[in-house]
Amino acid sequence: MTEIGIGILGGGYMGKAHAVAYAAVGAVFGTKLRPRLEMVCASSEESAERYRAAYGFQRGTADWQVLVNDPKVEAVVIATPQQLHRRVAEAAFAAGKPVFCEKPLGASLEDGAAMVAAAEAAGAVNMIGFNYVRTPATQFARKLIAEGAIGDITWFRGEHTEDFLADPQTPANWRTTGVANGTMGDLAPHMINAALALVGPIESVMADVETVHSTRPGGTVDNDDHAQMMCRFANGVMGHLYFSRVATGRKMGYAYEISGTKGAIRFDQEDQNALWIYQMEGDAASRGFTKILTGPAHPDYEPFCQGPGHGTGYQDQIIIEARDFLAAIEAGTSLWPSFRDGQEVNRVVAAAMASSRDKSWTRPTDF
Repeated sequence: MTEIGIGILGGGYMGKAHAVAYAAVGAVFGTKLRPRLEMVCASSEESAERYRAAYGFQRGTADWQVLVNDPKVEAVVIATPQQLHRRVAEAAFAAGKPVFCEKPLGASLEDGAAMVAAAEAAGAVNMIGFNYVRTPATQFARKLIAEGAIGDITWFRGEHTEDFLADPQTPANWRTTGVANGTMGDLAPHMINAALALVGPIESVMADVETVHSTRPGGTVDNDDHAQMMCRFANGVMGHLYFSRVATGRKMGYAYEISGTKGAIRFDQEDQNALWIYQMEGDAASRGFTKILTGPAHPDYEPFCQGPGHGTGYQDQIIIEARDFLAAIEAGTSLWPSFRDGQEVNRVVAAAMASSRDKSWTRPTDF
């Protein structure tokens, strides 16, 4: 076993999740690289010290450049707002350090392209954080599709729906300003990534993006609340995606349905330890969707629990990401999903925004 010093930028929601993940990943997966929580960066020295003490870091700082350039920080995890992604990643790559970045990749399409270029020019390991696609259930769905268990895919429907801004009286806040903080920048990337992972590249889109509540107590809203998108995949499959932060009653509506010539698959993140499978075989009178509870027989489940049906949770997805990032560093080569994969998601988002504006089918390859 070899220690590796981890530096995490951000100590809030995702910063804490990553700190917990790197503290636990060695014990859960028996990784050869064993993380040491070396430094955390926050917006002030007071916050940095609070996070340092709470999460078990060796040191804290309010200056991201101090973290990136510290020789004891051997790998960088970016869990900050998107506006800082590019500067931190470029500096880390210039220092020869591997980088894990939370989605989306940068605050713009241009940021994402620059981050991909910097990573590849440096030959540095890079990974982007799409945690939901790593649940044992969705990993199993990918496996079933690859093995042809449901035949040739004929249709895909995906959504990422939540309701944290469903109430029009919820005050304006940082989420209600800036394109990168709208639904297309915040929620859409997760389900677009799932669509790419489960079905393949998206060839063209027709989208409609909308702000439902243009004013809120305390200010105006200048970004989108929800969006719908018809799409055609490169393999000919027809698809539809919907994203919303105003979907009343939905808390973690990351869900998909996939139809094939031999069967179908359904999944809903609000019940993340179950996968519904239909197979067109046997007596027609007894056919139907079967609920499969994940267990040790499914990908990345057993390291957390040996009992089927006991379930994994949100934090476990982040631990799986940490395992993958450490494996990539050990191998010296980027693993899926890399920055380039993140930029492909950015291109689909850009195409959808352009499609909504121009009212026309648009190709992600044009961006």
